[in-house]
Amino acid sequence: MNVLKLNTIELAYDSFGNENDEAIILISGLGVQMIRWTDSFCQMLTERGFRVIRFDNRDVGCSTHFSHYPALDFTTLATSLMSGERPNIPYTLNDMAKDAIGLLDGLSIDRAHFVGRSMGGMIAQIVASEYPERVLSLTSIMSSTGNPALPQTSPEIMAMMTKPAPNPFEDEVGFLAHKLSFAKRIAGTGYPFEKNAYRDSILAEVQRNYDPGSVGRQIAAMAIAGDRRPRLATIKVPVLVIHGMDDPLIDPACGKDTASAIPGAELLLVNGMGHDLPPQLYKVIIDGIERTARHQ
Repeated sequence: MNVLKLNTIELAYDSFGNENDEAIILISGLGVQMIRWTDSFCQMLTERGFRVIRFDNRDVGCSTHFSHYPALDFTTLATSLMSGERPNIPYTLNDMAKDAIGLLDGLSIDRAHFVGRSMGGMIAQIVASEYPERVLSLTSIMSSTGNPALPQTSPEIMAMMTKPAPNPFEDEVGFLAHKLSFAKRIAGTGYPFEKNAYRDSILAEVQRNYDPGSVGRQIAAMAIAGDRRPRLATIKVPVLVIHGMDDPLIDPACGKDTASAIPGAELLLVNGMGHDLPPQLYKVIIDGIERTARHQ
């Protein structure tokens, strides 16, 4: 793992493959660390002839955290948004997109392919629309446009996602049960739920860094992001939108809306896929990323 110092924050990252190959930047989702892009996924991409870079978004993993900000109150956030007020939050998705560009600058990479999952897809969309000169292609996975007319996450799943977990250092069993329950709830029905693999991933993240407040701060950044469709309409690079037909967290309609908003975007709907990336789908996903990257 390496750490890159930007103007006000530090980003933890690592790199796979030949530095002379075209770069793919992998952007993680809400509250999860770069290691959710597994080593095997990254290595499969390098075998296609790419340099692969994954990093911890601000506020997760080994990147700079914003724990000094007050804990997020979801009721206050919702009230502020409904009244048209801007809530007091430490950063936005636009700031997170700037982090990704800062990563390119720090590594002396002129242009790269961007791949984002969930919240990371939203960040990648902003990068592609706001920094077109730095983007070779875009793959947006299980993400959305911010269109307020789209189906919203169910209250039941939102409650599961925002309910505080037990402290893993005091109650590891309870913490794992909490995390695994949510992971299984949002997983697809077409592939086995790999409980042991999820358990190992969750514990590996805790060992790297544990900050229970970061999820709330990132939810707030998503909540105020607004409707990106006007900006998405300006994207001219090759784009692939991937979405699971069984996704209960971000409805498949959101993926369809993303593809509709971007001229010429390819839409890949995957049966049996939920809000996760099971190893059985790595080849399908990587085939799509490569196909899109080669169409530049």
